[in-house]
Amino acid sequence: MKTKSQILGILTCVLLSLFAAGCGERKSSNDGTTLGEITSVGTTAPAAPKTEVKSDVRINFTTIIASDPNEAKELKGAGATFPLPLYKAWFGAYGEKIGVKVGYDGVGSGSGIKAIQNREVDLAGSDAPMTDEQLSLAKGGEVLHIPTAFGAIVAPYNLPGVNRQLKFTGEVLAAIYLGEITHWNDPRITADNPQLASVNQRIITVHRGDGSGTTYGFTEYLSASSSTWANKVGKGTSVTWPVGIGTEGNQGVANEVKDNPYSLGYVELSYAISEKMAYAQVKNRAGKFIEPSLETVTAAAAGASPPADLRFSIINAGGERSYPIVTGTWVIVYKNQTDAAKATALARLLWFMTHDAPQVSASLNYAPVPKEITERSEQLIHQINTDGRPALNRSSRPN
Repeated sequence: MKTKSQILGILTCVLLSLFAAGCGERKSSNDGTTLGEITSVGTTAPAAPKTEVKSDVRINFTTIIASDPNEAKELKGAGATFPLPLYKAWFGAYGEKIGVKVGYDGVGSGSGIKAIQNREVDLAGSDAPMTDEQLSLAKGGEVLHIPTAFGAIVAPYNLPGVNRQLKFTGEVLAAIYLGEITHWNDPRITADNPQLASVNQRIITVHRGDGSGTTYGFTEYLSASSSTWANKVGKGTSVTWPVGIGTEGNQGVANEVKDNPYSLGYVELSYAISEKMAYAQVKNRAGKFIEPSLETVTAAAAGASPPADLRFSIINAGGERSYPIVTGTWVIVYKNQTDAAKATALARLLWFMTHDAPQVSASLNYAPVPKEITERSEQLIHQINTDGRPALNRSSRPN
């Protein structure tokens, strides 16, 4: 006979199925924990509800000031959830002012890259540059990477009764995610966090189960900090996690950490702030424990020296005040477009994203791209063409 709680659970599941996708099983990770089912382009992950955007964001249009009669009125994008709060604000303002609707699905960097490779979208968002192998699979030819912002990847935690901010080294974070450190009062944690000496609770780790640029940045930092991590797991948009609960999107990780006492995860800073989560200071290359903030992200970004194609990393940047887990985020498009109207719309949108839109980046906890990198982005945007004809001609060129 079923217990009362089992009966209530079944009834709840039946009721939820009337409004959602049902109560089917979720995918399992390698360690037996569950993964939210990865969604395709155009869908929303079950664990990632819509991200709220500040209603008081206002952008002063100074370069793209009017619509172009020759541009498409709708563009389709998909990819990284890391910049989702930023892109929602930018694209909303752009559509209202210019009349070009930009749809963007936050499905993760990995899915965004696959979508642009298969020419299913006009633009992709990714927090990791495409690899040479990924570029070779792009069906539309040469790909351009346009950096749009920098942000911090933070380590949020749920520790009831603990009020002092935690401090982590890269070695400790790697040992936790390797399953070598299993309890919050492990001596390697309490060495920098003596307030946890009495917290004899098992650590619940949360990670992304979808292809994610946030995962790429986080695992790149762990690889730089721990040779054991580098050899056993490595870096990538998707890795085989030794332990933990997998879910989808930055919002999904934030939700899991909030719902599970004594848990630890990794998300973009704006998600941690909007969800009012506690997050740790992290030790940088200079040996300083650094608070993730706009200022410390900017300090890390200032030292970036990207190559000509603007595929680069600034994880574990030098500098006394640099936060160590900082990543750029890119919009990825094809250089050679087949639709002239879309080419014009894309080029004008990218100009807006690199010139006017960054006015509000700081208010959403993202660091703007340094001027020197933006000037190099301009050169790439001017390369967007249809049959050799530049998309930004005299009539469509920004002021």
